[in-house]
Amino acid sequence: MRDIDIRKVLLKSLHNKHSKSRNTLVIEELGLCQGDSRVDIAVINGSMHGYEIKSERDTLDRLPSQQDIYNRVLDCVTVVASSCHLSKVEKLVPSWWGLCEAEYKNNKLLIRKIRPGNQNSEIDPTAIVQLLWRDEALDALKKRNLHKGIVSKPRETLWNRLVEYLS
Repeated sequence: MRDIDIRKVLLKSLHNKHSKSRNTLVIEELGLCQGDSRVDIAVINGSMHGYEIKSERDTLDRLPSQQDIYNRVLDCVTVVASSCHLSKVEKLVPSWWGLCEAEYKNNKLLIRKIRPGNQNSEIDPTAIVQLLWRDEALDALKKRNLHKGIVSKPRETLWNRLVEYLS
């Protein structure tokens, strides 16, 4: 079982679940924290739910560093792991992360929920604003009349201003 096999089934499921919502984006390989990490699939609709795929061919070596970044940005996280990784993943990730098992039954790949995910209570505002392009950050500041003196500054300055003045 490969990443692409799990991804295909997961994407179909997510698109079916959110097909009636015009306010939902399903994005593959969403970069987080200025590209330090990418979540395999993100569902964005007022909150951000990240899905991390761990297939039979994957190792879990990157999971601790991914976990640090996902915990800063994502409202919810679910790992979809093949059976061979399930028990180790369950021990590695926080209890608020959701966990699903990807397994073949009767030659069909199924994704089964093992544990539901809960809301992340420790979002880092700095990590959130880093999802904005420079122009988007500047527009947000202009709408709130917070742009004076920093219009030509680098995006990091704009992000810092947003974090300083907005909840």
